[in-house]
Amino acid sequence: LKHSAWLAQAPRRFNSGLPVNIGVLFVPQQEAWVVERMGKFHRILEPGLNFLIPLLDRIRYVQSLKEIVINVPEQSAVTLDNVTLQIDGVLYLRVMDPYKASYGVEDPEYAVTQLAQTTMRSELGKLSLDRVFRERESLNASIVDAINQASDCWGIRCLRYEIKDIHVPPRVKESMQMQVEAERRKRATVLESEGTRESAINVAEGQKQAQILASEAEKAEQINKAAGEANAMLVKARAKAEAIQLLAAALAQQHGNAAASLSVAEQYVSAFSKLAKDSNTLLLPANTGDITNMVAQALGIYSTLTKTQAMKTQDKVPPTCEEPQPFPLEELKAEESSSS
Repeated sequence: LKHSAWLAQAPRRFNSGLPVNIGVLFVPQQEAWVVERMGKFHRILEPGLNFLIPLLDRIRYVQSLKEIVINVPEQSAVTLDNVTLQIDGVLYLRVMDPYKASYGVEDPEYAVTQLAQTTMRSELGKLSLDRVFRERESLNASIVDAINQASDCWGIRCLRYEIKDIHVPPRVKESMQMQVEAERRKRATVLESEGTRESAINVAEGQKQAQILASEAEKAEQINKAAGEANAMLVKARAKAEAIQLLAAALAQQHGNAAASLSVAEQYVSAFSKLAKDSNTLLLPANTGDITNMVAQALGIYSTLTKTQAMKTQDKVPPTCEEPQPFPLEELKAEESSSS
């Protein structure tokens, strides 16, 4: 019977005998018995109790409907970049139509195995060595599609194909190992350079922020200093304005010019007494001892300024005090003689 029972259960697979027709038969679950009547296909017995006519009916094939695992032997294949590989795999099959599986092909196991090997060599020839390892899933799917297209008329369906081992020549394996080490060193160098770059960027950012903060602090300090100086100037100006107002009010009172003359004379005498203390070189006017003339000149300048200001404000502000009396020169001379 050659390979008639290749998909049966393991104990029966290599058994040359088949079930004998005794009229009443019990078919196990997940099995299909193909019956011939007088050498012609009659029917397929389903699991359970079945009745046949002895001598006329004969059980010709026993097909297992379970999923079958077939080892694909190791074979040589050449990749796109001319690298020879030793590769093997595993096929997972199932009988979908017992009639086609029995009469469609003489040896289904051998046919599917050969088809898987030829498809594997064809698909590997389209890929380079690196892509073979990266695209194992797509390679398995391509082999399954090719087997299903050819085994449709055999009543068998390939569920999946898995590559077990891929053996690479020793020299190619050494070169691949060197390539992996070089790639790892490259990644380590890249990571180290990126770390150095990030460190330099962080340091630069820190310095930048420090300079910005320092400039902002200096700016705030200058602003505060300028504000303080401005406030001090305003306070001094206000004090000076108030002093001028008080002085103007005092001069506007009765005998104000006489008081101003006395103050000018006192300041002149005080300044004259300090001339010889600060320096040995002195520049003095010709009439230094004539205090009366000096005071008269100062009062003349002051009278000229006050008259000009009074003429400008005559139409706006009425006079509020009497004209000041001239300071007697006799009193100045007496004071000069007493001080000398």
